[in-house]
Amino acid sequence: MDNLMPHAVTLVEVGPRDGFQFEKTVVPTDRKLSVIGRLVAAGLKQIQVASFVHPAKVPQMADADPLIRRLPRDDGVVYSALVLNRLGLSRALASGIPAVEISISASDAHSRKNAGMAHADALDQGLRMIGQAVSADLYVRASVQCTFGCVFEGQIPSARIADIIRRFVDHGAHVLALADTTGMGSPPVIKRVLDAVLPLTGRLPLALHLHDTRGLGLVNLMAALNYGVSIFDTALAGMGGCPFVPGAAGNIATEDTAHLMETLGICSGVDYRRVGVISREMEMFFRKTFPGRMHRVTDYAVSSA
Repeated sequence: MDNLMPHAVTLVEVGPRDGFQFEKTVVPTDRKLSVIGRLVAAGLKQIQVASFVHPAKVPQMADADPLIRRLPRDDGVVYSALVLNRLGLSRALASGIPAVEISISASDAHSRKNAGMAHADALDQGLRMIGQAVSADLYVRASVQCTFGCVFEGQIPSARIADIIRRFVDHGAHVLALADTTGMGSPPVIKRVLDAVLPLTGRLPLALHLHDTRGLGLVNLMAALNYGVSIFDTALAGMGGCPFVPGAAGNIATEDTAHLMETLGICSGVDYRRVGVISREMEMFFRKTFPGRMHRVTDYAVSSA
């Protein structure tokens, strides 16, 4: 299927949301804005900047509303936020964010831990939210968590994933996404799920959100590239993880993915060296080493934030 490999890909930077919310040290709003602005300067055109969740449960996202109001405006950049329930959607609508991700877990056990409700209830609520957001002229990305497996339930039937995707399409989502929330994906699983899902997507773009829990993040990306998938979530330095998943690890690193695309002759539009500088600085800020590689194998000149 190599003939389906795209000539260009879109990297969706999720570090300011998925990455920061996994850390205990709260990133000040001004520093978040600086990081976001510099990610834009490095070539990222789609950035997920926040999630509308309870501030007591996720203190890192407590500044979502003022952060969004202060975002630098660039005609070529799309900022988005994650919403998990109706209250979150109401906050998103009031914030002025132009795009939202409405995410539902395919795993009942994970849904109960992550969203506080059964899968069936979360799906029904999510479909209503998609309709409401579309009616409000928001750009809606609908995503399925635990697509490629769940640490609590094991492998998720492809038929369940396909049914969710079919309903997302029917309710007007603009883009679809499959998330390897627990990092259990492998090339055979990626292929099995894509075989079930791609015939249902029509002309809607499909994105993959890959975690590197078992070291297969970029391997899984390669399997998806061969199916023609061209949108991938990444996080600077390989930050991130799900707080409700034991042993969760970060996303595939933005700089690693951009470098891989360069070696393949696939355009990402992202300068992995400039992202690497930001990643090095965030390691110093959090006083920890993140799993990404390209920001550590090159002797970057670290600038002040």
